[in-house]
Amino acid sequence: MQEKASSGPAPQAGIEERGPYGRLLFELAKWFAYTGGLIFIALVIMSAVSIVGRKLFNAPVPGDVEVLQMSAAFASATFFAYCHLMHGDVKVDFFTAHMTSGRRLVLDSAGSLLIGLIGALLAWRTGVGALSLKEAGESSAVLELPVWIAQALMVPSFVLMALSGFYMCLLPWTRRRVKS
Repeated sequence: MQEKASSGPAPQAGIEERGPYGRLLFELAKWFAYTGGLIFIALVIMSAVSIVGRKLFNAPVPGDVEVLQMSAAFASATFFAYCHLMHGDVKVDFFTAHMTSGRRLVLDSAGSLLIGLIGALLAWRTGVGALSLKEAGESSAVLELPVWIAQALMVPSFVLMALSGFYMCLLPWTRRRVKS
């Protein structure tokens, strides 16, 4: 049986190897993900209450769809950094299975760099979009909630995603330098 070589730290076992900045980044990402999970649980409860209220009492939760759309958008973003730090990204191993661990390391680092760049781009453009929505004064139809708030709440998650990508890009190279 051939054992698959890892190109980065193991998801849980490698937490200590990441150093103080890596552990801080991991803890922050974990708490962002917990927060996103709690938001989704609250949304499921709200949706269930609204559906039951609509079907049995003809009284749904007012603006339930608006709240669901806006909250799900920023709650989803809270998982990206944690997923990347845990090596939970979708990877196509078919092409890299027979490569040397050094080549996989280079490809994984390049992928993490792209995650960092995409996270930074998303943070920037989402922030600009939120400011634009704030200036326009756009609000939701039923509850008249300011739409920009939901968009602005995504920015910290995208910043954390960018930091995680850049960190995971550099981590294998700094570990190699320390070992040398």
